[in-house]
Amino acid sequence: MPLFELDSLSFRYGRSAVLSGLNLRIDEGQVVALLGPNGSGKTTLLKLLLGLLTPTEGSVRLRGEELHRIPRSELARQLAYVPQTHREAFGYQVFDVVLMGRTPHSSFFAGYSAHDREITTGALEKMGIGHLARRPYTEISGGERQLTLIARALAQGADVLVMDEPTNSLDYGNQLRLLERVGWLADEGYTFLFTSHHPEHAMAIADRVVMLQRGAILHDGAPLQTVTPENLASLYDLSPVLLTGGTGGGIPSLRRKATDSVTSTSVSNR
Repeated sequence: MPLFELDSLSFRYGRSAVLSGLNLRIDEGQVVALLGPNGSGKTTLLKLLLGLLTPTEGSVRLRGEELHRIPRSELARQLAYVPQTHREAFGYQVFDVVLMGRTPHSSFFAGYSAHDREITTGALEKMGIGHLARRPYTEISGGERQLTLIARALAQGADVLVMDEPTNSLDYGNQLRLLERVGWLADEGYTFLFTSHHPEHAMAIADRVVMLQRGAILHDGAPLQTVTPENLASLYDLSPVLLTGGTGGGIPSLRRKATDSVTSTSVSNR
């Protein structure tokens, strides 16, 4: 049985169509990357999968059950949302931010149990940030905040993590550290769906890449077969020449003239 089944899924904001007739199956244990330009429907699709929006047409099933029929408390035990890096208004300790993930399992009046706190500690350790437990969330780095949010999702008990541009605003080193942790969790059996503007991130950790353009699936398949210069050019409306013959790492040179002479002159005149 597929994890997610999307049948003829469409969504409109008023008269504006965002997604149109999507048919998609996502299996347990996959890492699925959603690529596409701004306005292609990536974030809207995540919201539909999380049950935050209701389809205009078509349906979403989670493990064979209509998503809208699943109680929110039960849905929270299956799906966890990891937003883009953000800063809390209050200086909660990192431990408390992660502990909030136990809310679906706790009574409002009873509060958090020793078991909840034990799970929270384990989630922090799994993400390699146990040493940050008593640090204010507002005083840690962007990369550490994103790892904290993933730890909160793990504490929630869900085995499906939905992430909207998880590396947004992170520097190169923190992007790689985050992707490494996601890869480790995927190897343990967690399912990930994430949006990205970085095809190289999909290549690094995804089992499958779904390219969205104007609310429709343009390409869908394994990264090596999907993330090609031709497909990327089509997806982002670029010339294929711009995506080939790069200077290294597949990154093209966009300069008309070499700057070596300028650099050498600048150095020699110091």
